[in-house]
Amino acid sequence: MTDVLARITATQKTHVPAGTVLLQEGTKSGRIHVLAEGTIEVVRGETRVALVSEPGAIFGEMSVLLDSPHTATVRAVSDATVYEFADAAAFLKSDPDTTLAVAKLLAQRLHSATTYLVDLKRQYAGSGNHLGMVSDILASLINQPPGKFEPGSDRAPDSQ
Repeated sequence: MTDVLARITATQKTHVPAGTVLLQEGTKSGRIHVLAEGTIEVVRGETRVALVSEPGAIFGEMSVLLDSPHTATVRAVSDATVYEFADAAAFLKSDPDTTLAVAKLLAQRLHSATTYLVDLKRQYAGSGNHLGMVSDILASLINQPPGKFEPGSDRAPDSQ
């Protein structure tokens, strides 16, 4: 994702001390952060999902693109430097190359998740245990119509 950094060097960097929460799970900020240096953790509930120190890593894009609350808390583990885009939707609309880089990142994540689920399904085929739900998850990933996405089973269904 360092190619993203090359596209935003004119933007002012922000220094954040260790412990700073950049994005809070369950809230909508409309912001995207791009890591320039330091280490950031992504936590969902009480579970650390990722520890990231790769310059150019992007945080907050799913919330902006889905117009939904953040699905995880993003916090600086060490002192860090980030680029912050307060109006992320406008930023993404104004820079198609960065938006394409974000789309590729999301496609890579979906590919990884799908590959993992397919592997689980193969490993536990016919075992009759609770992993039978993997088929349902795979089907929903492939067949999810736009506008009907409900992330995580810990979310209340939309009132329609």
